[in-house]
Amino acid sequence: MTKPYIRLDKNDAAVLLVDHQAGLLSLVRDLDPDTFKNNILALADLAKYFNLPTILTTSFEDGPNGPLMAELKETFPSAPYIARPGQINAWDNEEFVKAVKATGKKQLIVAGIVTEVCVAFPALSAIEEGFEVFVVTDASGTFNEFTRYSAWDRMSAAGAQMMSWFGVACELHRDWRNDIEGLGQLFANHIPDYRNLINSYMTMKPVK
Repeated sequence: MTKPYIRLDKNDAAVLLVDHQAGLLSLVRDLDPDTFKNNILALADLAKYFNLPTILTTSFEDGPNGPLMAELKETFPSAPYIARPGQINAWDNEEFVKAVKATGKKQLIVAGIVTEVCVAFPALSAIEEGFEVFVVTDASGTFNEFTRYSAWDRMSAAGAQMMSWFGVACELHRDWRNDIEGLGQLFANHIPDYRNLINSYMTMKPVK
């Protein structure tokens, strides 16, 4: 059965960054480490660019999972930050759920480590409570492709949409006439080939 096209709305979306922690980063093998980190920071930058409410959370950060990526703290110094004492599913933490609901948004853009646990569990829980969930696949990582596809299948079957950070940015933006240089620079900062495109555009752009 074909599902209707539900598109992201920048006025009704929030971003959940779940367990992007130093220790857990070492477990990710389905993406190249540098590429993966770039994708996470690209998602953070687009969340800031579109002024989306963003919630940071960690799991057992005093243990082997380690601290949150320093870059995320720097990007969102005033964002809700929930250091979960032990709950594996972020949705089992009352403070986290309260922060999500306090945004007043019904669309949740989710990414984290590891995909089949830290992303899938809260994504499935949020869907159960009526939220529309969009999983940023290339800003989420896990042990290997087998576990990744198992997680994607499980979430997709429940109604979550799988997207890349670039796809998220474009769907939120809707129309290049809204802004060329701002979003173009964001893309150039995270996609080397796009940097060439923007440089070419800026060189050829008529001077007013």
